[in-house]
Amino acid sequence: MAKPNFIELPDCEPIPILYEDRSVIAIDKPRGWLLVPHSWQKTSRNLQAAINSSIAGGDFWARSRSLKFLRNVHRLDADTSGILLFAKSPGAVETYSALFESRKMEKTYLAVAVGAPKENEWTCQLKLGQDSRQFGRIKVDERFGKDAETHFKILETRGKFSLVEAKPVTGRTHQIRVHLTESGLPIVGDELYGIMEKDFPLGLRAVRLAYFDPFTKRRVEIRAPTESFLREFGFKAAH
Repeated sequence: MAKPNFIELPDCEPIPILYEDRSVIAIDKPRGWLLVPHSWQKTSRNLQAAINSSIAGGDFWARSRSLKFLRNVHRLDADTSGILLFAKSPGAVETYSALFESRKMEKTYLAVAVGAPKENEWTCQLKLGQDSRQFGRIKVDERFGKDAETHFKILETRGKFSLVEAKPVTGRTHQIRVHLTESGLPIVGDELYGIMEKDFPLGLRAVRLAYFDPFTKRRVEIRAPTESFLREFGFKAAH
């Protein structure tokens, strides 16, 4: 039985599968899907709940793989698109979650920011913590915050927009968004930390994961397409 290379969910375009092996599936997550507990019923855009329902309903993409279980092992913000890794068993969830926490997972994002960069490459190591003044918002907290580190590189500047490569070493909530804002380059379309640009979505996309498979020790590299994302913000060159 041929396996479709996408996931079909209600009221959603097919979600491409970028990579698959015996332990994991990597999808190209669209914007607008929340990664919250399955039991959280405040939104119909709960990605984990939608996937669980699809598997339980025996939808073809899952049935053709004999899938009974699929759980995300890291998170992307609701309006961030790109590579999202899911584990096919509870044991794999534990193993791959530990891989992310060990900082041995190489992560690369593309960000579209507003402003003129002061330098072409830099590292931000500002500590981050919860902002008690606004629920869901993160702030720089050098006294009580958690360590956070992101490497940045300017790839291209076009008009008022800069295309930035971001490589987070740690995985704090909203880390890239806050670190870029603190660097004087807020992300386009970021209503929490950036500048709302009319007709532009959040300019952040997860484009690469690379790691050694914890079971086979094989080197794995997963890439997401970038052309459509770049065109949205007026960038044409491939990166």
